[in-house]
Amino acid sequence: MKRGKKYVEAAKKIDRAAQYEVADAVKLVKETAGAKFDETVEAHIRLGVDGRHADQQIRGAVVLPHGTGKTVRVLVFAKGDKVDEALAAGADYAGGEELIPKIQNDGWFEFDVVVATPDMMGVVGRLGRVLGPKGLMPNPKAGTVTMDVTKAVLDIKAGKIEYRLDKANIVHVPVGKASFTEEQLVENVETLMAAITKAKPAAAKGQYYKSVSLSSTMGPGVKLSTAKYA
Repeated sequence: MKRGKKYVEAAKKIDRAAQYEVADAVKLVKETAGAKFDETVEAHIRLGVDGRHADQQIRGAVVLPHGTGKTVRVLVFAKGDKVDEALAAGADYAGGEELIPKIQNDGWFEFDVVVATPDMMGVVGRLGRVLGPKGLMPNPKAGTVTMDVTKAVLDIKAGKIEYRLDKANIVHVPVGKASFTEEQLVENVETLMAAITKAKPAAAKGQYYKSVSLSSTMGPGVKLSTAKYA
């Protein structure tokens, strides 16, 4: 794969064989983010588990202390007073069954996270085919199936992110923007790593962290030392 001149120059600043402490890695990621837009900083965490087994699945959510720098649009499926409660908490959209055809037939997807009260999951389940592949299906583990819609909406707006294994047993999540201070990014990364460490399944054997790297949208990856999380 041919890389651009900026990428090649940025990559020279990073020792590919080294594993950096979080603060040093963050510094390098910020230095090597050279795009004209505010790049997203992402963590890529390869874990020593096999997500094909239910007892080794890793999925959850964590509120990053400084958020992700992205404005998140929230849709809440609820009934009666819970619709008003969701909107009062800051949800961008809230409603019930009337939203189904809008999503199913009109292809309306102007939202980033879907929350549902448990009594609405029968209705939301009909959207499984369209919400599932986009990773938008509400899930109790992620705190998006709940009667406490106020807390769910406030947490999401405050910077709550979901994490889950992909098919290669890697977790990919945003941890902020290149414009964040080094301190903000370090705190976000440490908060994420604490959550992933806590989520280690009892069935996981051997080395839990295979590799962890940070990178900006257009920049090269910087490997993190995982010694203190092991």
